[in-house]
Amino acid sequence: MRTLTTAAAFLALMTGAAAAQDDAAACGTIRMSDPGWTDINATNAVAETVLEALGYDVDIRTLSVPIGYEALKSGQTDVFLGNWMPAQKAFRDDLDQSDAVEELVQNLEGAKFTLGVNPAGAALGVADFADLDQHRDAFEGKIYGIEPGAPANQSIAGMIAVDKFGLGDWELVESGEQAMLAQVQRNDAAGTPTVFLAWAPHPMNVAIDITYLSGGDEEFGPDFGGAQVYTLARTGWPAQCPNAAQLLRQLVFTVDMENEIMGAILDDAEAPADAAKAWVKAHPDVLGPWLDGVTTLDGQPGLPAVEAALG
Repeated sequence: MRTLTTAAAFLALMTGAAAAQDDAAACGTIRMSDPGWTDINATNAVAETVLEALGYDVDIRTLSVPIGYEALKSGQTDVFLGNWMPAQKAFRDDLDQSDAVEELVQNLEGAKFTLGVNPAGAALGVADFADLDQHRDAFEGKIYGIEPGAPANQSIAGMIAVDKFGLGDWELVESGEQAMLAQVQRNDAAGTPTVFLAWAPHPMNVAIDITYLSGGDEEFGPDFGGAQVYTLARTGWPAQCPNAAQLLRQLVFTVDMENEIMGAILDDAEAPADAAKAWVKAHPDVLGPWLDGVTTLDGQPGLPAVEAALG
């Protein structure tokens, strides 16, 4: 029995050491992308908090969704935590057909992403995409989107291009997430009916009484744009960096968790890294499942190293 235990321990030690050697040689820096969305700010910051505690460097690059996927495809980045499906299906299909990525895990469930209206819009009786055009003047013919090139914007532009739901003479207003939400909140305070891209998790659901619109199943998916979010890695990276890949396969989030971290970023003006670290320190029970079988970059047990780094 002692021999078996010793042999198993030796095998585990050697396996961990080999994985750590592989990671140390090729993966000391993990390159990630961020399209500038607060939810990905939050999840990237959580990943960064844990990875840096394990001894890795993390390089997060702000890239729009199309450019971020090209960077993943060409090997300029390693990991993306924000593959929202089905909104990004066209991009994902291209990556899969090119055998450019490996799916590591579905990191979030319970998300949604579609058009929503503020209370002034809902008061007009707007509850479905098909209700919008009869109130075009009240909405000033504008749909507020996020950054140019985002898949959701492309879906809206596609509806306008083919005059779906009578939206052919509407305008898509493109801007970043924060600029869009600032405009929506100004309109809301003024009692102006407003239709905009809305999603959860996000603190906007607390700040604004949002009515999510039905009818957009073809563009955004059923169940009011019910979404799944996946972590993708460039093809070959998980085999090259098995220890870091194991962490990222186990790094999963909840809507409540992301709402809390995003709230600290948006409402309390905390830096994403500070908000993520504070949340993890306050919820240490998440670390065991995330770090099961994961070592530091130099092959030491991962959980105590992260606990020590968090103080």
